[in-house]
Amino acid sequence: MLATLLYAIITAYKGWFSNKAFTKFDNNVRHITATVSHIQLSFGIWLYFVSPISNYFMQNPQQGLKLREIRFFGMEHGFMMIIAITVITIGSARAKRQSIDKNKFKTIAIWFTIGLLIILSSIPWQFSPLISRPYFRPF
Repeated sequence: MLATLLYAIITAYKGWFSNKAFTKFDNNVRHITATVSHIQLSFGIWLYFVSPISNYFMQNPQQGLKLREIRFFGMEHGFMMIIAITVITIGSARAKRQSIDKNKFKTIAIWFTIGLLIILSSIPWQFSPLISRPYFRPF
């Protein structure tokens, strides 16, 4: 998902700053990026409900709110991802309705970038001071 989002953002900024015509290919990139984002969100929601961490949070919300990792995966991560996909969806819909090509690119660039920043801030990076997970976890 991040690859399609990054590609759409790079394409949008190039189109915006070079006053390029908004082609059918650009529209397909916008549409595919939004679709892939929705598929990723659906997959994430499924993972949320099968995750032992989320199940613990749902069964013990008072305890879960006090534990940083449980709160992050039980509430914060999912909520922020839903917000990010909502921002991407709004940006896609607004760009679709623009009549000027430059405004289509500008709308995609701004809204998709905001969505990407929300996603990146909500990933449990190994270096994050909020919550961290190793890149590879042997079982």
